Amino acid sequence: MARPYSRDLREKAIAAVEAGQSCRAVARRFGLSVSSVVKWMQRFRASGSVEAKPMGGRRPYALAPHRVFVLQRLAEKPDLTISALEAELSARGIEISRYAVWHFLQHEKQSFKKKPARQRAGSARRRQAARPLEASPRKARP
Repeated sequence: MARPYSRDLREKAIAAVEAGQSCRAVARRFGLSVSSVVKWMQRFRASGSVEAKPMGGRRPYALAPHRVFVLQRLAEKPDLTISALEAELSARGIEISRYAVWHFLQHEKQSFKKKPARQRAGSARRRQAARPLEASPRKARP
């Protein structure tokens, strides 16, 4: 991600517009895009600040405000799928993507993996070894 323009350049561009030049003329003069100068002016007029907006950081999870409901629902019905949980949230008026639900559950260390106790078909390593065949009662031939 690119760094923001310097405060000095922003101040000069804003001062030029405030002195009566158009945003296009100021953009040409300082080698900037017109949209940058327009946005700087909008921000300056709204807040009086010439500082760049903060960059980076982490956004909170979209389901963070609904954490208690989601975890209670999973406690009530542990085999609830992500799609079903997404549908329940949608019914409550919370529009969210399936990926956002999955990402939130991953963050909360909730897993939907099947448990070994379910005895599903799997690799041979999980099963007990087969019993050896018993010796047949036939007599040996001479």
